[in-house]
Amino acid sequence: QVQLVESGGGLVQAGGSLRVSCAASGRAFRNYAMGWFRQAPGKEREFVAAINWSGGNTYYTDSVVGRFTISRDNAKKMVYLQMNSLTPEDTAVYYCAADPSFGGRLPSDFSSWGQGTQVTVSS
Repeated sequence: QVQLVESGGGLVQAGGSLRVSCAASGRAFRNYAMGWFRQAPGKEREFVAAINWSGGNTYYTDSVVGRFTISRDNAKKMVYLQMNSLTPEDTAVYYCAADPSFGGRLPSDFSSWGQGTQVTVSS
């Protein structure tokens, strides 16, 4: 199991950029693929991006392709989501999650979760 803590959320204007971070603890971090989800008020939690254990493979939901980049630093036990060209539709609580395999897009595919960090994009 890994424990996850997100940070870096905040308020940004449309068109701006923000990077959210996820700090992991636990010796097993390197064994997990990692992902980011988001949940807007009144909506279901949705998959955003994921990265495999080495960082060599990534995939994204269609709406963020070309705008968001997921990365990880295994030495620091950190995962990042760089978000560019933000729109008000990106407003949500962003969650970091750990996947014991790789390739999942459903919340049930991920075994550990952080508490979330709020990202608000103003128009």
